[in-house]
Amino acid sequence: MKRFTSLAAASLLVLAHPALAQKGEGPDAAREHDKAVAEEVAAGWASAPVEEISKTAKGSVNVDGRSIAYTATAGTLTIRDAKGKPTQSIFYTAYTAPGKNRPVTFFYNGGPGSASLWLRMGSFAPTHVRTSDPIAVAPAPYDVGPNPDSLIGSTDMVFLDAPGSGYSRALGDTDPASFYGVDQDVGAFADAIQRYISKNGRWGDPKYIFGESYGTTRSGALAEEMEGRGMALNGVVLLSSIMNYGVRQSGFDNIHIGYLPSYAATAWYHNRVADRPASLAQFVEEARQFANGPYATALGKGSDITPEEEDAVARQMSRYTGLSVDFLKDANLRVDLSRFRKELLRTERETLGRFDSRYTGTDADAAGEGPEYDPSSTGITGLYISSFMDQLHTTFGYDTDLTYRRSAREAGNFDWDWSHKAPGYGYSSFQNQVDVTQDLSRAMRTNPYMRVLSLNGYYDMATPFHSTERDLKHMMLEPKLRGNLQFKYYEAGHMIYLNPEALHQMRLDLEAFYAQGR
Repeated sequence: MKRFTSLAAASLLVLAHPALAQKGEGPDAAREHDKAVAEEVAAGWASAPVEEISKTAKGSVNVDGRSIAYTATAGTLTIRDAKGKPTQSIFYTAYTAPGKNRPVTFFYNGGPGSASLWLRMGSFAPTHVRTSDPIAVAPAPYDVGPNPDSLIGSTDMVFLDAPGSGYSRALGDTDPASFYGVDQDVGAFADAIQRYISKNGRWGDPKYIFGESYGTTRSGALAEEMEGRGMALNGVVLLSSIMNYGVRQSGFDNIHIGYLPSYAATAWYHNRVADRPASLAQFVEEARQFANGPYATALGKGSDITPEEEDAVARQMSRYTGLSVDFLKDANLRVDLSRFRKELLRTERETLGRFDSRYTGTDADAAGEGPEYDPSSTGITGLYISSFMDQLHTTFGYDTDLTYRRSAREAGNFDWDWSHKAPGYGYSSFQNQVDVTQDLSRAMRTNPYMRVLSLNGYYDMATPFHSTERDLKHMMLEPKLRGNLQFKYYEAGHMIYLNPEALHQMRLDLEAFYAQGR
C-alpha cells in the first residue's frame, strides 16, 4: 500500500500556502500552518497512508428488466483525532450510479469487530454469491454473478470494514485497542462516514445506515451520534438485530421469552409440530402471544409456580417447541439455545444451526449436551471469503500486502469495552451492558423524519426476532412517531439473503422504504 514519506507529506502541506493567501488569511495563518506541518512531521503523522481509490470498474446489472450502470471502487478513508493526527485507515468498497441527489447507504456487519464481506457478497451489491437450499456449499468453483436483487437502482452503497478488520488498520503509534468498544467504535464509524461524505461531496444527498447483527447495536448509537454532529439521517435499516445486551444473558427470563417464538418457527420448519398449521406466520403469532402471556407469567413466578401450573405450561410449550413435556419440566421451562439445537432432532442424530436453524449438522457424540459447531456458519464461510477475495483482485484491482481479516479478533489484543454512555434525561447514563434503544429513541424524537426498518428472519437463532420486537417496542415513542418504525419478516435466518426468495422480497421492501423517503 502506498504511503507518504515525511518529506513528501511536508512538501504537499507546504504547497498549500498559496491557497491560504487566496483566502485572505495572511502571513499569520501561513506561519501557523508551517508550525502545524512541522509538528505533524515531527510526530511521524506522515506515516498515514494515502487515501487510496483503486482503479474504478464499470459495470451494469439488470434489475426487474432495467439495466442499471454503476461504478465500483475500493479504497481507504483516513480518520483523525481532535488534533488532526491520523489514527485509523478504514477500508471500503462502494457502488455508485449516475444521478442527482441519489441516496447513499453505509453498510456494515457486526461481530463486534467483523469485516463487512458478508453483506458485500450476500446482500444488495450488483454482484453476489448465489445460494439456494440450506445445505453446506461445495468447494470452489463457486456460483458468483450478477445480482437481480441489487439495490443500486434505489441507492448508492458503501460497505465499511470495522477498525482492525478487513484492510482497516490503526495508524502510526495508535493502539488498535482504542477502537475496541461500543462508544469508541461508534466514533470511528461516524468519522469514516463523515469523511466519505465530505470527500465525495454528498452532504446534500439522502443518507441511510444499514447494520447487521452487532451492526444494529452500532446503528442505534450511531444514529444519535450523527444527529449530534449535524448529519440528520433519512433512515436506519436494522437487519437481524440485537439492541439490548442487558436482558439477553443466561439466568434472566427475558431471554427465554424472546427465544420461544423462534423455537416455534424452527419446530414448524422441521415438521416437529403436531397438527402443523399451513401458515408459519399464524403459528408464530400464536407462539408470540403464549410467550408474552402464560409463559412470561409462569417464569415470573419462579419456584412459586405450582406443579399443576408447570404441567399446563409445559404442555403448551411442547406444542410450540416440539420438545417433550418431561424434557421441558426437567429444564424448569427454561431451555437454553444450545440445548434446543441439540434436542429437537436428537432422534435423527442431527443438530441445528445457530445463525440459521434450517441448516442441520451432525456431532460425533449424539448424546451430548450441545452442538459441536454451527452448520449454518461453516457451510457458507469458504464461499463468502474466497469469493470476496477474488472480487477484490478481479473487479476492483485492489492490491496490497496486508492480510484481509474477517474479524479484528484475528490480530489479537481484542478486549471489547461493553460500557456505553447512553442519552438520559438531561444527563448521560452509564451502562455496563449496552442498550441502544435509548439512543435510537432519542434520534427518532429529535429527527421526526427519520424512519427505521427492522428486518427479521424467523429462523435466526443468534438474534431472535421476538427479542428485537420487545426491545424496539420499549423505546416509548409517542403515537405520532410509531409509524416511523416498521417490521418485516422472512423465512430465513440471521443472514436473510442466504434464501433467494427472502432476498427478493427484502429488496422489494427496501425499495418501498427508500421510495417513501423521497
